[in-house]
Amino acid sequence: MQQAIPYKAWTTLPVNHHHAGDRKPMSQFDGSAKGAVRDAVSENAVIVVARRGCCMSHVVKRLLNGHGVNPSVFEFEEEEEEDVVKELEMIEAENDGGDGKRRVQFPAVFIGGRMFGGLDRVMATHITGELIPVLKQAGALWL
Repeated sequence: MQQAIPYKAWTTLPVNHHHAGDRKPMSQFDGSAKGAVRDAVSENAVIVVARRGCCMSHVVKRLLNGHGVNPSVFEFEEEEEEDVVKELEMIEAENDGGDGKRRVQFPAVFIGGRMFGGLDRVMATHITGELIPVLKQAGALWL
């Protein structure tokens, strides 16, 4: 019998700590954590990148959980969106050889280290029955 190789569990970095004398909260994109999104995408079979508290990301997570996938989640604050979009576009351009001009929609779902799409693509592939084979191929499902 074959055994599954587990992906590294990903935890988000602390967000609500304040710098001394500074009102801006510490975020996932301060200093050395700049490549946090890239690391999370490359180290997880399925990852959902979304704004903190987004109801659409909740829908995607519930759908994936219903299939037996426990996706990693990378949440960011609204003011961090521009930095996240730039990093995701660079990742997509590197993976697909594109020019990085395709606009990222949130929640952004990465399966097998590649941009799969947003809620609309996840729902469409679920309805047509194509989602399970994609998840199996990425190693997110073993049954």
